[in-house]
Amino acid sequence: MIVVIGAGIAGLSAALAAAGDKRVGSEGLVSQGRAQVAGLGGEQADDVLLVCKDELVESNTYHAQGGVACAIFSDDDPQLHAADTMAAGHGLCDRTAVDVLTDEGARRVRELIAAGWHVDRGEDGSVLRGLEAAHCRSRVVHAGGDATGKVLEVDVSAMVRGNPRIQVLEHAFLDDLIVRDGRIAGVRLVVRTADGDAETRVVDATRVILATGGAGRLYPYTTNPAVATGDGLAAALRAGAQVADLEFYQFHPTAMAVGEHFLVSEAVRGEGAVLLDEHGHRFMTDVDPKAELAPRDVVARANFRTMQAQGGRPVMLDVSPMVKENPDLAGFLRHRFPTIDAYTRSLGFDWSKEPIPVAPAAHYWMGGIRTDLFGRTNIPGLYAAGECARTGVQGANRLASNSLLEGLVYGRRAGLAAVRDEDGTTWQPQPFANSEIDGLPVAQDPMELAMPYASAANGTAGVWDRERIEREMWEHVGVIRDHDGLHAAVRDLSDALAVANGSMADGIGSKTDSTTYADRITVLENRNLLTVGYVEAVAALNRCESRGAHTRGDYATANPTIAHSIAYRMKGTPC
Repeated sequence: MIVVIGAGIAGLSAALAAAGDKRVGSEGLVSQGRAQVAGLGGEQADDVLLVCKDELVESNTYHAQGGVACAIFSDDDPQLHAADTMAAGHGLCDRTAVDVLTDEGARRVRELIAAGWHVDRGEDGSVLRGLEAAHCRSRVVHAGGDATGKVLEVDVSAMVRGNPRIQVLEHAFLDDLIVRDGRIAGVRLVVRTADGDAETRVVDATRVILATGGAGRLYPYTTNPAVATGDGLAAALRAGAQVADLEFYQFHPTAMAVGEHFLVSEAVRGEGAVLLDEHGHRFMTDVDPKAELAPRDVVARANFRTMQAQGGRPVMLDVSPMVKENPDLAGFLRHRFPTIDAYTRSLGFDWSKEPIPVAPAAHYWMGGIRTDLFGRTNIPGLYAAGECARTGVQGANRLASNSLLEGLVYGRRAGLAAVRDEDGTTWQPQPFANSEIDGLPVAQDPMELAMPYASAANGTAGVWDRERIEREMWEHVGVIRDHDGLHAAVRDLSDALAVANGSMADGIGSKTDSTTYADRITVLENRNLLTVGYVEAVAALNRCESRGAHTRGDYATANPTIAHSIAYRMKGTPC
């Protein structure tokens, strides 16, 4: 049996592939890359246990708005899509991985539409598409107006529910990976009982696929749902997996500055919306020739700096320019962006008549567990896909609407590999090949970090709560960083993680006064956030430059001598 942890599009795709579902994948794989998978012509399949932290559909995928970027239209080509992806990645994308993404991505999207994904269509039945920042073509397929992820999640999860080889286990939390003799041997789960209590369950497995998403809950301002706490990434670090590019955290430029920091999709700016400062000045025209359609990192920094200049007050998103193409602006917004329209109106805004306040918020992690082109990590039997993985496709800054595509493409690849890999499989992540300087040597071996640890003799008084973690990360490892802040964050997060690890190891932090599932996983989630936040802070401190989504106030420009990814792993771990 293959265990898949996480039920966003990456986990769903992996589960379907491992279970032998043929509805997505009929067009085959592209030939690029050294990584191979055995027996592609066979009918291999296995039973799959799909583990969900919450309900099946609750994931970052479900909350995604904009769409899926794919070159499926007659005026487009996967190579054009690849060029846009490479440019957005600021020199850190792996070209082979990107080619796989854009070529295979077009294949997978065509198949998924044929299998029943309910994309938006015009009156003539043609698939509709939108334009988003840094794309040279309108190529973003959407569904439900601005509810693409929700429609995708519901449609594909129905395929999963209908596959007899896939068992879904909801309300089950990944406590840790089990490693024996340097190989994956299973997972330890915390499972919610019928009365809401927590019980520990061990599942034996020689193949585990992590598709647990990102860690937006590191920050107080985030577009991510409550489940995004870096669980798979943290468990992989404790097991000895390599990670890379964790310093690159993408802050979406436009989340609502009031309420629940609700995402206002990039597609809104793609339709013509503009950003204004408190004086009504359109400041993005002063920043970049592409203005509001510049890459996300550019727009997010501009928004942040404008807010700093005006005392922290939010910038304004003005949709009034859309009226030129849409005389009935209120009707257009209600039809094109029904989710955003409903939310803004619930807060008392009529955005067809007035600008709405927006601000940057943590959105997507470009880095993650280092893999090859089939999701293999450095630990035999362990795979990763989606936002928790570092495939090399996102580089230093993800191109808009490439996230769902990556989950779809690389989730399927991981599922295929998990069911077909043999004992002689090479468990070695894809080599870094993203230097901007020809002939510049790129270190492939990871830097080793000591796992912070303290004994329970220190007690639990020093265990951080969620608010303290969020405050530390926003102040020191946020949109704009510097040496002093990062140095303080590394020290503080290391100390906090040491206490959390120590209390957990000695059986203090592993239990709470309440035995409820919710209370138990809160403790585990906080340790996971401290783990991944600590490594992110170390990686950000070590990268003495500004590149993509990583901005240093004390190193304002890019350094071409470090135009490459850097890997990390924890010392003293099983692998």
